[in-house]
Amino acid sequence: MTYCIGLKLEEGLVLMSDTRTNAGLDNVSRFTKMSTWEVGGERAVALLTAGNLSITQGVITRLKHAITDAEEGRTNDDGSEIETLLNAPSMFRVAQIVGETMRDVQERHRKTLEEQGAAADATVLVAGQRNGGQHRLFLIYSAGNFIEASYDTPFFQLGEHKYGKPILDRIITPETPISVALKAAFVSMDSTIRSNLTVGLPLDLAIIRTGQFKIDLKRRIEQEDPDFQRISNEWSDALRNAFESLPEVTTDGASRG
Repeated sequence: MTYCIGLKLEEGLVLMSDTRTNAGLDNVSRFTKMSTWEVGGERAVALLTAGNLSITQGVITRLKHAITDAEEGRTNDDGSEIETLLNAPSMFRVAQIVGETMRDVQERHRKTLEEQGAAADATVLVAGQRNGGQHRLFLIYSAGNFIEASYDTPFFQLGEHKYGKPILDRIITPETPISVALKAAFVSMDSTIRSNLTVGLPLDLAIIRTGQFKIDLKRRIEQEDPDFQRISNEWSDALRNAFESLPEVTTDGASRG
């Protein structure tokens, strides 16, 4: 299982993903689920993935190969320039390219995977900003279609989302400062890790600040990370204290102060 978070704020984009994958309790591995690209002063793009690992790795590999081919001067069969995440004219077109690649990889492998009893579904978060456009966040589905984060829906989640959703629902709005959003993301991830063994550390964190067109921060959060441990411990203490302060409940349903 996986848990990934994408937050679209006025100040920028906050992205976080775990690294645990498993094919049964005795086959647990670590794979990064976050990929980032940037062209200094022009654009920054990040992808977070969930679902069948072979599908998502196939999508990322094809996107990387296209970038390499374009940088080396190769062209399409008709002589036209290869379109990539780094030369697409808009973030909307970036999302389309990812969706088209997802659809192609799915069509190539779905039948074989399902015949072997494996799920072929996968999803991708696409986030970023290019010079001349707004910072944007998209959720790409297995079929290649997608939706975009909006003022009313300023965050997306992938994978095991139910444990970490309540804190995001209560805290995250477009106006939320990045410093506050980071605390909410840490709590959301910590809550999920505590309740689901298929989600685990280390975590990958990235921030793309509005108008900077670069990955402002990319950080690996390990088990002993002091920020994560402090948030985890103090959140646990706060919940425990809040619970203990609740009024007692009698057997007839009436509360005592």
